[in-house]
Amino acid sequence: MRRTRVRWGRVGGLVVSATLAVAVASNAAQAGGSRPAGRAYVVHPGDTLWSIAVRVAGPAADPRPVVDAIAAANHVDGTIVPGQTLRIPLP
Repeated sequence: MRRTRVRWGRVGGLVVSATLAVAVASNAAQAGGSRPAGRAYVVHPGDTLWSIAVRVAGPAADPRPVVDAIAAANHVDGTIVPGQTLRIPLP
């Protein structure tokens, strides 16, 4: 009789640890999948795609690929208005 209790204790411990492992793995998978692919930027008066791209890319980098990426990510043809929220893709 005593031996059966030890086995059930081991089985119960195994079930609990397997459940915790599955829960941790699913939370890690959800956290990675919900991460946005960029950041948001609210257009200010006087901003252009070029000026935003220069700020994102930095002064030494070529802003042309960033301009193209911003335009493609937001489905804009180059015309932006103040107050509009743009998604800035990560480099």
